[in-house]
Amino acid sequence: MSEVLVQVAAAGVNRPDLRQRSGHYPPPPGVTDIPGLEISGTIVALGADVGEWSVGDRVCALVAGGGYAEFCVVPSGQCLPVPEQFSHIEAAALPETFFTVWHNLFERAALKAGETVLIHGGASGIGTTAIQLARAFGADVFVTAGTDEKCESCLVLGAREAFNYRTGDFVAQVAQATSGRGVDVILDMVAGPYVARNLTCLAIGGRLSIIALQGGRSAEIDLETLMRRRMTITASTLRPQPVLDKARIAASLRSQVWPLLEQGRIKPVVHAIFPFDQAAAAHAELERGEHVGKVMLSVE
Repeated sequence: MSEVLVQVAAAGVNRPDLRQRSGHYPPPPGVTDIPGLEISGTIVALGADVGEWSVGDRVCALVAGGGYAEFCVVPSGQCLPVPEQFSHIEAAALPETFFTVWHNLFERAALKAGETVLIHGGASGIGTTAIQLARAFGADVFVTAGTDEKCESCLVLGAREAFNYRTGDFVAQVAQATSGRGVDVILDMVAGPYVARNLTCLAIGGRLSIIALQGGRSAEIDLETLMRRRMTITASTLRPQPVLDKARIAASLRSQVWPLLEQGRIKPVVHAIFPFDQAAAAHAELERGEHVGKVMLSVE
């Protein structure tokens, strides 16, 4: 697929950046070791056979690496137009979380209108995106978060109930909130010991979508329960997926989600903005875990 050269105006900071810095998440073969998985900026040059974009177009893009730079080469199919009235900071906060949530919550876990979903880490960049998208498409949303203040922020974004996982048992709380039925879908970035607990929270025919391993990469589950209750576990990571697959997700986002952004029905939540030369401070901010929404880097 042809590529474009983007002069970067802003980039998002994500947990995979922290893991790469610590040596636990190397870039895929052939990808630069410069961190950064999402950017926004202006196209300054076009590769061969690029027909959709023009020099001067404002775009945001998902990249496999290299976002913490003044210029970034991007497969053209992974670019999306900056929504009207969005700043470059807001636009750069879109790709990583929106690609991830759309692919895992709606494509792989097949969340539908009228269903219930439990989103772990509701105050994170992923979580704040997932709450808004799930509500926009007619789902009923429950979340977990680590403080009462974060729980309140999730409620403001549209969650029906928010459970502080440090002070309560989300398994019991989900059971009470759903009258013992459980939820249809769970979006989980913890894994590890959460997997078995998540299965307890699922309704018959429920789907568990795992997108990160913050709690560990191993889990023990009761397969008989999985079979008897006809549950599905799905998992994916975005970075190593082929360019064509990411381009397909981008096209789906453009048709299904971008109109909601243009209409102002959903919007990324930006917690803090740091200059590019303070990337270390941005990482420290994310590592503190006190953020609600996205931590961003700005060139401008």
